[in-house]
Amino acid sequence: MNVLVFDIETVPDIDGGRRLYGLDGLSDEDTVRAMQAQRRQETGGREFLRHHLHRVVAISVVFRHPKLDEGIKVWSLGEPESSETELIQHFFDGLERYTPTLVSWNGSGFDLPVLNYRALINGVVASRYWEEGGGDREFRFNNYLNRFHKRHTDLMDVLSGYQGGAFAPLDEVAALTGLPGKMGMDGSQVLDAWLGGDTKGIRNYCETDVLNTYGVYLHWLVNTGSLAPDELTSELDLLAAYLRRSDQPHLQAFHAAWRGEGEGTDDG
Repeated sequence: MNVLVFDIETVPDIDGGRRLYGLDGLSDEDTVRAMQAQRRQETGGREFLRHHLHRVVAISVVFRHPKLDEGIKVWSLGEPESSETELIQHFFDGLERYTPTLVSWNGSGFDLPVLNYRALINGVVASRYWEEGGGDREFRFNNYLNRFHKRHTDLMDVLSGYQGGAFAPLDEVAALTGLPGKMGMDGSQVLDAWLGGDTKGIRNYCETDVLNTYGVYLHWLVNTGSLAPDELTSELDLLAAYLRRSDQPHLQAFHAAWRGEGEGTDDG
């Protein structure tokens, strides 16, 4: 298995907002409020900014690959102090090196469009990601860009049958499969955490989200016939053992919420 499950966390691009809307001289907080007010005027009430005005502050992944020492790894790219450029370049460098199957929850609707814009703005090189068959014929009919190809699987998109009215929140679907669901904080708290300097807390939260996505993905593989039920048990046990051995409190907390303080035998 060569799978990279990913999730991003973002905050408003404050410098970009100042440039676009003439907000020089305002504090970061006031700039954000002005950007949100501008967005409310555009939408008639919604504050959620357009994709290109989201600054990436965390990219977390679950990487399942046979060449890893433990077969699996969970982490956030770069360091808490890494620039947006560094974070995004790390992400696309991973695609260049491993060509994994990408897995996300709403990645087609949010994460990848944000990364597309922010990679452009930051001058990031992402040639493997943009490959459509000109340099590698295998990408002609299975690439990262086509909504209906499997090299990127957006689980929310696929499970809803590509119907917006059937979209479901990750934490609820994860909880219904026996996973912990939302832990630590939620997306509405990311901005305050970032303004308060808690980048580490944002990265930890993003990692628990991506763990939920990976768990849902494994269950979906059983639906598709790509994974037998006994293989699902083995994959979940591999993940649980990794989390149990981790020295990261948030990963240990995820394990405890999922399987209890002991190892347990629950396969979901």
